[in-house]
Amino acid sequence: MEDIPPGDLDKAAGGDENSSATVHLHLYPGTQDDSNPDLDQGLAAQTALSIHQLAAQGELSQLKEYLRKGENLVNKPDERGFTPLIWASAFGEIETVRHLLDRGADPHVLAKERESALSLASTGGYTDIVIMLLERDVDINIYDWNGGTPLLYAVRGNHVKCVEALLARGADLTTEADSGYTPMDLAVALGHKKGKCPALRTV
Repeated sequence: MEDIPPGDLDKAAGGDENSSATVHLHLYPGTQDDSNPDLDQGLAAQTALSIHQLAAQGELSQLKEYLRKGENLVNKPDERGFTPLIWASAFGEIETVRHLLDRGADPHVLAKERESALSLASTGGYTDIVIMLLERDVDINIYDWNGGTPLLYAVRGNHVKCVEALLARGADLTTEADSGYTPMDLAVALGHKKGKCPALRTV
């Protein structure tokens, strides 16, 4: 098995520093209208938050109120194609994820660069959310624009429980990202072969 040079670990995980592998550093949405003086008022500031911000913050009571404004808001995409469910999954807001799914949020939606709720939950190591999404029959081997899969991102983050949950449900260890590396290649490069991840050690 080919060793991965230390500087190439981001590439092995499916992309560069702007890829889904490090998406949590870049995702958080800005406010809708920073120039509105009315935002100085508490209530106005709250109503200025978009449905995507509310989902990312886990502001469930405000989110519920927002969803009452009209149909189809539960799957409304932002400019990048991220739905409220994708945002909540990316930030580990499990109660928000549960509520959105109960309200009919589609867990199969892909954003503009094929980011998914499952991949972003795996990136963050949010195992309970990963399991919840898999129970909705999402594609466990879904890949994003650079070929990264949920398992690849979970391995990269050393999220052992998440890796175990994905492997137990049939995630493919041999799927290559565009870099040419598989989750197992990345696990070896990160030292999981030394026993850090029992799920991979026993495969």
